[in-house]
Amino acid sequence: MNTKLSVALVGIVSCATLLSQADLRAASPDGSEIGRILMAENAAKGVKHKPMPIANDATFLRRVYVDLIGRIPTEDEIRKFAKMPKATRRVALVDELLANARFADTWTVFYSDMLRLRTNADGGAAAIAFVHKAIEDGMPYDQLAKRFISANGKAGATPEVGFVLGDNADPMALAGATSQVFLGIRVACAQCHDHPFDVWTQHDFYGLAAYFGKTRRVETQFTNTVYTTEVDQSTILWPPLGEGDASERKPMPPRFPFAFAKSDGASRYISRLEQLRTAKALALNANKKKKPEASVGDLLTSLDKKVDKAARGKKRNTLDVAAEAKRDARNLRIGSGIASQSELRTELAKLITNPKNRYFSRSFANRVWAHLVGRGIVEPIDDLSDNNAPSHPKTLDYLADEFVASGYDLKTLVRMIVTSVPYQRSHVYGIDELTQNELEDAFLATPMRRMLSEVIYDSVVTAGHLFEFKHAAGQNLKTVWQSSRVTKASSSSGSVAGQLVQTDGAPKAMPAKNQLAAAGSYDLENTIEFDFDAILKKSQEKEEVAIERMKVMSKEELEAMRMQQQARERRNVEYIDRFAKATIDDNPSFISSFRMASPAAPDHFLRVFGQTDRTQLGKHRDQSPSMRQALMMLNGRLTHEASRVGELEPVYPLLVGEKANLSQAIQLVYREILTRQPSKDELAEAKTIVAEAGKLLDGMADLRWLLLNCDEFRFLP
Repeated sequence: MNTKLSVALVGIVSCATLLSQADLRAASPDGSEIGRILMAENAAKGVKHKPMPIANDATFLRRVYVDLIGRIPTEDEIRKFAKMPKATRRVALVDELLANARFADTWTVFYSDMLRLRTNADGGAAAIAFVHKAIEDGMPYDQLAKRFISANGKAGATPEVGFVLGDNADPMALAGATSQVFLGIRVACAQCHDHPFDVWTQHDFYGLAAYFGKTRRVETQFTNTVYTTEVDQSTILWPPLGEGDASERKPMPPRFPFAFAKSDGASRYISRLEQLRTAKALALNANKKKKPEASVGDLLTSLDKKVDKAARGKKRNTLDVAAEAKRDARNLRIGSGIASQSELRTELAKLITNPKNRYFSRSFANRVWAHLVGRGIVEPIDDLSDNNAPSHPKTLDYLADEFVASGYDLKTLVRMIVTSVPYQRSHVYGIDELTQNELEDAFLATPMRRMLSEVIYDSVVTAGHLFEFKHAAGQNLKTVWQSSRVTKASSSSGSVAGQLVQTDGAPKAMPAKNQLAAAGSYDLENTIEFDFDAILKKSQEKEEVAIERMKVMSKEELEAMRMQQQARERRNVEYIDRFAKATIDDNPSFISSFRMASPAAPDHFLRVFGQTDRTQLGKHRDQSPSMRQALMMLNGRLTHEASRVGELEPVYPLLVGEKANLSQAIQLVYREILTRQPSKDELAEAKTIVAEAGKLLDGMADLRWLLLNCDEFRFLP
C-alpha cells in the first residue's frame, strides 16, 4: 500500500458526516412501550435533556445488520431495503434478519462469551455447536440454562456438560460462575469471607456450592473418556477448612440463598407464560399422530437403551481388558447424558429458572440490552445487587417480564429492543463530555460502540467480496520462494517424497478455499472452519460405534500413530533446509469468523480486536484501541485482499471497459464499505486519491484501503 496515502487519510478517515434528517421517521410501534416507560422514568428523575432524533434509515440499516447477523449489508441488500415501503421497512427488515441463518452464528458468540465456552476445553466444541443448534431451533433460554446447569455425561456426547467441564467440575468455581452468569450476582467473593458490601455471606456461598458438591470430573483409564458423574459424598464441608475443629466438619446441605419475587398470586407475566406453554402443549398433542423428527436427545436415549441391552446377561471376565473398557463405557450411560444424573443440580436448575426468580430474567434482559444498545441498565452487567441498582428499574422490569411472557424467547427480546426508540436514536456529537455522558446514561442518545472483532472481520470480508473468489482463475499467478526440510539421507538418495517438513513445525491451519500458502506473521487472519452441524453429528455417530471401535482402531487413530512414529524416527535425523520456487494463484477467499474455532490464537485478528480467552469469570471484551489493531488493519492480509479489485466484482466494469464511470465506482465503494453515499467533498477527494495512483485499479484499491481503515467503518453509526 502507498505509504504517501497517510496524508490523505487524515481528511477521509473522519468519515463521520451526519446524513440528511429528511428521511427520519417514528420508530416502529413494536418497541414503543419501552421508550414510553423509559421517558417517564427520566422525567421522574428530573432529566431535562432533549433526546437525540431517531437515526435515518441508512444508519438503522447498518446498525441492525451488524447487531443481528454480524456483518454490514451488501449493495444488493441496501437496494432491497430502499425498495421496501417506508412505513414498515424497519420492522420488516428486523423480521427478515431474525430469520437469517447468520443470526444463529452471530448470537452463538454472545452465548459462548457469556458461558465461557471454549473449543479447546473438554466438551467445549460440542457445547458451542449445541448452543448454535438451540438458537436455530428456538430453544427457550430457561431450558437452555437448565440443561447447562444440570447435565451429566461424556464430553462431546452430552454437549451441555461443557459448561460444568469448563470449570473442571470444581464446586466452588461453579457456584461463582453459575450465580454470576445466570443471575448476574457476584457471590464468588463470599467464598473466603462475608461479602463486604452486600448481603451474601460465606454460609450462603457454601450452601450454593453444595449443589455441585457431589459432581465429579472423571477420566477413564482405558478409553481416556472425560465425563461428569455424581457420587454419594459431597466435598463441600462446613465450617470451612481452618475454622473451628476439623473433626466437626460436616457436609454442607444445599441452600438457595436468593429470594423469589413476592406476590399474592401468579403475576400477569407468569400467567401469560403458562397460557403460552399450555397452547404449545395442546398444539403438540394435536399433532402427536405425526411422527416427529428424531431430536439429539431422542437419538442419544435410543443409543443408551441399545447399550444397556447389549450389556445385560454378559459374564464378567476380569482378565479381559477390552471387555472391561466396554463395561466402563456402558456403565457411564453416556449416550443419554444421565451418568448418575444430578438430582441436586437438577433442583438448582429449577430454582434458578423459576419465573418468580427475578434475577434470572432481569440479568439476561440486561445483558441483551447492553449488547444491543451499548450500555446496560445495570452496569457492570453481571453485578445485580441492592448496592448497584438499575438506572431505569421499570424499563428493566418491563423487558424482563415480556421476556418471560414470550416463553424466554431470545428473538422476541431482540426484536423488542431493536424496534424500540432508545435503540434507534442517533449518536450525539459536538458537545461537552459531561452532557454527552448524561444523555447516554439516560438512553437519550446511543453510545458510540465499536463492532465486535468477529463483526469487523466479516464486514471486511463482505466489503471486499472475499467470501467467494473475486479474481478469475490464473489472473494472479505469482512466483514465491517456499522453504522445506529434507533429511540428509533423502537428499543424498535424490528422493524427498514424504520427507518435506515446514520450517515452523506443524502445518498452519488454512481455509479449504485458500490457495495462498501461509506467509509467517503476515497471515494472522486464517484458521480452521468450525462446522456446527458436523460437530453434533460426529458426536452422535461416535457414540453409536463407541463400543465396537474398541476392537478396531479408526483410520484417524492409525494415521495419528503413524505420524507419531515418524516424529520419533526423525528426532535423531539431520535435516537440510531447501528453498524452491513455486507458482501459486493468489486468489484467496475467507471463511466467516463466526465459524472459526474459538477463542482464537492469541495473535489472531479476533483476539487482537478484543475476543477473550473465556477462562476468567467476569472478564468482558476490551474495546479500547491499540497499536496492534491499527497495524493489523493497515498492513494485514485481510485488509490488503479486501482492497484489491477483482475482475469478478461489481466495481470492476465501472473502472475498466466501455461502461467505466469513476464517480459511480466511488459511490458504489462507499455504499459497500460505509453503507452510505459520499458527500460532494468526499467524492472529489476520492477522485484525487484514485488519480494519484496512476492506474485506476490501483487507485481504487488505495481508496478502499483508506475507507476500511477509517473510524466510521469500525464503529456503529
